[in-house]
Amino acid sequence: MSVDRWNTALVLGGIRSGKSAFAEELVADAASVHYVATAVGAEDDPEWMGRIEAHQRRRPQTWSTEETGGDPARLAAVLAEAKPDDTLLIDDLGGWVATLLDPANQPQNDVAMVAALADALRACAGRVVLVSPEVGLSLVPATPVGRAFADALGTTNQALASVVDRVALVVAGQHTWIKAAAVNPRPAQKVVAPAPVPAETQPALLVSSDSPEESDDVVFEPGMDLPMPDQDTGPDAHDRLATLDLTGAGLGSLGEAIEFAAATQSTVTPQPWSAVRVLLLTGTHAGGAGAGSDPADAARRIADAEAGAGPLIRLAGQVGADVAVVRAADSGAMEDGPVLDAEAVEAALRHGWQLAGAARADGRDALVIAAYGTGAEAAATAVLSATTGAEPVAVLPRVLAPGGTYDDNAWMVRCAAVRDALHRIRQESRGALDILAQVGGADVAVATGALLGAAAQRLPVLLDGPVGIAAGLVARDLGSQVRHWCLLPDAGTSELVKQGADVLGLTPVTQLGLDLGEGLNALTALPVLRTAIGLASSLPAHPALGEDAPDD
Repeated sequence: MSVDRWNTALVLGGIRSGKSAFAEELVADAASVHYVATAVGAEDDPEWMGRIEAHQRRRPQTWSTEETGGDPARLAAVLAEAKPDDTLLIDDLGGWVATLLDPANQPQNDVAMVAALADALRACAGRVVLVSPEVGLSLVPATPVGRAFADALGTTNQALASVVDRVALVVAGQHTWIKAAAVNPRPAQKVVAPAPVPAETQPALLVSSDSPEESDDVVFEPGMDLPMPDQDTGPDAHDRLATLDLTGAGLGSLGEAIEFAAATQSTVTPQPWSAVRVLLLTGTHAGGAGAGSDPADAARRIADAEAGAGPLIRLAGQVGADVAVVRAADSGAMEDGPVLDAEAVEAALRHGWQLAGAARADGRDALVIAAYGTGAEAAATAVLSATTGAEPVAVLPRVLAPGGTYDDNAWMVRCAAVRDALHRIRQESRGALDILAQVGGADVAVATGALLGAAAQRLPVLLDGPVGIAAGLVARDLGSQVRHWCLLPDAGTSELVKQGADVLGLTPVTQLGLDLGEGLNALTALPVLRTAIGLASSLPAHPALGEDAPDD
């Protein structure tokens, strides 16, 4: 796991506090987990064996288990052997300390053993969650042996807490993070530590990016030379699906995601996306485009995201994604004149291009485009209408007010703004850069640059929402290869998204009818896509097919 997401965590708690269950939730998103059990079973103690068996029943069948038993040095070796893609759950350090203090393992340098374990944890390449009893809140044990155990465990907890990225304390089934991850930010980015989130989520790192890094010499013009996904592995992966050893007829429409992943990864057995970055764009469109919007509410939602709160951050945490909050420049009123000048369009495109490059440099393997700002839906509607001839009143989303009511008067004002803008440019050039300058605005331009940059980096993009679709339409006219790097997890209820996706040739993978907001729809569908891709890649051909099965 890369350095910009927590790699190691220590979960502390008392007896029956729920610490083990919480630790298991932290690794629930992993494809497989290596469970390291430190407790030594005692067949003459039925109650103790019952506790061990309860833990065993709770683990998924896909997890592997290793018992370090009576060898305290084995735990450091397990950490040293872990690979970058491995996930380890160690439960718990109390058992390890008990083994360390066992007379059968003496004499030895206990302090050196604890230091060696801390060093191994610091250098571990895999993702590690450790569970340990918190004994410092109880009474001082009455026996010398009890006091030695409490002292040794307390020392061990302190040593490991100093090297892990995060520390959680669990009390009565409720957790709080008492140590946040310390991350070295990129030079042009401000890293914001997330606020604690509910137990079932994994906190997502938030990256706030207000300006692009120094750009390269890319020229944004029609006919950009961008790579294409592998044209053979996608169809080959599709054909392979028919041979899988399944009890049913197949994976249905999820095959679209498998074929897409195969083409973008150049293999017929692709891996699920494990390191996703969400680009959360925010900008303001002046004039009638923002009718019915509350700028203060938009600012509140963005501030929540930067503080590690809100539904997008919650879902990002659950799927292990990070979020880059990107503040685009303000855009003018489309009904009055161009919303951006040529220099602002160029700067926004370069910003998006560099954001995609930064994501690839940070080890991300997929992007999600999301947007939240005043007037963004009207701008996306204007782009769709200007590029495809779609009727604005048929595709402009209704204006949802707090409480689940619709503001039809505000919707009509937005319609009028789009209508007047289209009338204003009826005799103007409709090139991609012209569309961004006349009606698209800075947020759509940044998203367009990100799509172009993602294609250049061979980085797949999960489109979600009006801004991403509008950006796809503009990017298509600059580099037609872009659409082949885009996947639409779910079209939701937006007619704008459905019509724009149809023009781009994108078929929604699922039909969930989601309307959670930009970015949230894709993150909700992501676990299903991951499951399908992982399952298809891991299954062999049916034995009855014999040599007729295609080669992998």
